[in-house]
Amino acid sequence: MPNSNAKFHRGGREASRRELVSRSLQSAQHCLEEHDFGTAYAHYLLVLNLAPELKTSVKETFQFTLFKWAEELDSLARIQDLFNCYEQALELYPNDEVICNSMGEHLFRMGFRDEAAGYFHKAVKLNPDFADAKENFYRVANWLVERWHFIMLNDAKRNLTYLKAIENAVRSGCSSVLDIGTGTGILSMFAKKAGASCVYACELSKTMYELACDVVAANNMEREIKLLHLKSLDIEIPKHIPERVSLVVTETVDAGLFGEGIVESLIHAWEHLLLQPKPKNQEVSAGNYGRVIPASATVFGMAVECKEIRRHHRVGMREVAGVCLSNSVQFFSPTYAFAGSEETVEPYTTEKLSRIPGGYIPLTEPCQVMTVDFNDLQELKSLATRKPWKLSLPVTGGGILDAIVVWFVLQLDDEHALSTSPSEETCWEQAVYPVQGLPDYSVKTGDTVMMEVCCQDCYLKIQKISSLTSECGMDFGDRDNTLSLGNEAELCNALAGLQTTSKQAGSSQVCVLESTEIALLNDIPYHECFKAAMSKVLLSLNPSKDLQSMDVDGHGSGINLQENQNKGSLDEAPDPLYILDVSEGFSILPIIAGKLGPVRAYSSVEKEQHQAALNIISEANHFPKETLEFWLSHLEEESVVLQRPKSDKLWSIIILDVIETSGLIQQEVMEKAAISRCLLHSGGKIFPQYVLVYGMLVESESLLLESAVQGTEPTLGFNIAPFINQFKVPVRVYLDLSTLPCVPLSKPAELLRLDLMNPLLNSPSREVKVQICKSGRVTAIPFWYHIHLDEDHTLNTSDESSHWKQAAVVLDEPIPVQVGDELVLDVQHHKSNISITVKR
Repeated sequence: MPNSNAKFHRGGREASRRELVSRSLQSAQHCLEEHDFGTAYAHYLLVLNLAPELKTSVKETFQFTLFKWAEELDSLARIQDLFNCYEQALELYPNDEVICNSMGEHLFRMGFRDEAAGYFHKAVKLNPDFADAKENFYRVANWLVERWHFIMLNDAKRNLTYLKAIENAVRSGCSSVLDIGTGTGILSMFAKKAGASCVYACELSKTMYELACDVVAANNMEREIKLLHLKSLDIEIPKHIPERVSLVVTETVDAGLFGEGIVESLIHAWEHLLLQPKPKNQEVSAGNYGRVIPASATVFGMAVECKEIRRHHRVGMREVAGVCLSNSVQFFSPTYAFAGSEETVEPYTTEKLSRIPGGYIPLTEPCQVMTVDFNDLQELKSLATRKPWKLSLPVTGGGILDAIVVWFVLQLDDEHALSTSPSEETCWEQAVYPVQGLPDYSVKTGDTVMMEVCCQDCYLKIQKISSLTSECGMDFGDRDNTLSLGNEAELCNALAGLQTTSKQAGSSQVCVLESTEIALLNDIPYHECFKAAMSKVLLSLNPSKDLQSMDVDGHGSGINLQENQNKGSLDEAPDPLYILDVSEGFSILPIIAGKLGPVRAYSSVEKEQHQAALNIISEANHFPKETLEFWLSHLEEESVVLQRPKSDKLWSIIILDVIETSGLIQQEVMEKAAISRCLLHSGGKIFPQYVLVYGMLVESESLLLESAVQGTEPTLGFNIAPFINQFKVPVRVYLDLSTLPCVPLSKPAELLRLDLMNPLLNSPSREVKVQICKSGRVTAIPFWYHIHLDEDHTLNTSDESSHWKQAAVVLDEPIPVQVGDELVLDVQHHKSNISITVKR
């Protein structure tokens, strides 16, 4: 009898459970219909906890509910609730790649790149064919493991030089070692291999720390090297390491030497982590004293002429496609010292000068800028407080002063050094300080280039660059001492007479543009092509007398345009045509459009400084105020940029940014095109109308070395490649095909068509047969674009004048080919990602 009662109670509980599950499912469905995603999500949680057997059947609906509720929580800034929801979901579906990927996307948007990478990586492992997760992982991998890690680890000369210097130090008595900023752990393993008894290594990046743990374990050193997930400034004795060490090794240097914080790290190390330094000029055992590798550095610099640097940092003309760029606007790139930014801006860019398009011309001899002794605590401390000092470089060859280029020699010890000079075969780039704000950039032999040098905010800064003509007749004293500048009073008088832009900048609008935006402004064919294509559309839509007198060839004037428009208003003013430019960043295309007749041109630039500059340029071109408007100021919700100009109007032209400067397709461009097609009136156009993707097969050792670590040989036998190569990405961006070291093995071939006006012509995948015209090994497939604004007006992103760079797919394994062979390429387009694989 008791058994039958128990069965009855169990049966009753089961019936109640089924009833509750059924009601909760009905309630969840009702809430979804009412768009009450939060309550629907709560009902699904209850269902899945009560009835795990339903996981498969409700999975898709649960995912949809989760994502919708997460969007709401995100918009309400309820971040903790959002993450709680995802944690609950992942407890129910721990191996669901879609939920993992979505969690990663939220983390990435909030700036948690390390954590996002973990979820993207897990999603890719769960489903290697999940395109969204792969694209996300590749995007975040570039942030987490910077590409220079691959290049440096493949630099066998650099690795061997560090190994020998560390071996010398350990043999001389340095038995305890701290590796600051260990990265993959290679310097720590060098120290252990050299015989150090105690080795510690610290790494701040979570991704790199975990990577180093895997690498050290794979090389059977996990018990001999203590890895710390810390910034070196946070290491304490005896909390993290038992006592002071006798050797610090580090390579926390960037192209400008100090940009990764080596001075601050070493000041702290000398004060808190290292044994006292060895007394100078005394023969004593090294083991009782502290030292640093690298021991010192010497910084060199020279002035150069370089067209490529110039076009990325100075606007080279005052008129673009018939638009006058007002003298009241001063354009600068972010490196300009007087750009007015309150943030700490890196004062230099970096370039590999040996591969810069068009090359460079030295205008001066290389000059020693400064030296620094990393084993001298007082010298390190004095760097940050030292007043700026003046430096002069005699001009040895005439030309245009475009930049000061800086490199250094890193003296690891008395015997071993590494140079980052542009004339060396090195993995390093050079620091470039673009010259901006001078009234005249031309220099001739006998002139002098003047500048100020200081170490500030952890950066080597070279500023107030100017030129002094030989007519000044100044005596710069003994050139053996590069900092000696002769009579100081004479120098001050001469400097006071120099023209600078500081006064000019005060009376004009300063407009700071990214270097890519300046290169775009300097791209004359780009603007002329858009001008011709826009005028063609506008003429077809409104062939009135006003439009027929447009300034199509750039010979008319804005004054005549305004007169035409005023005259037209006395009769019957034609309805304006509406043009929307949703290009990324600064664009003068709306102003070019405004010169083509009675139009309302809308710009989507966001920054107030950029809007002010465009307004000044509009006034300089005598535009009526209503000609140029800023679209975002008309929108209630900035995320919905693509909508009608007015309730009863449609757009004549919508300009979309299709290709990123990096050489990739912009994200969501096809989705934007689909919306844009619905917003065009009859005869209206999207620019560009279609894009053709071109590519060719090449052999390039450089691309291999920059994309993945090539086995154990460059890392001197240590097993690092399989671990860091998890973060390799198949596509290299920001390439210059004109200077890329490569051998073309085929002719260019059309790979894909992306049609923004006629989507029926698009295909998500295509097979392309490519004929081999030269024997070799196919290692990569560079690709670029022909951007067709219409059938008559095309831009080639590989042209010399183009502001765009190119990209390349790097193959996992090189493919040997012979002349006459034919390879079949499988080209896929998913969202903004192009994948190109070779079919075997």
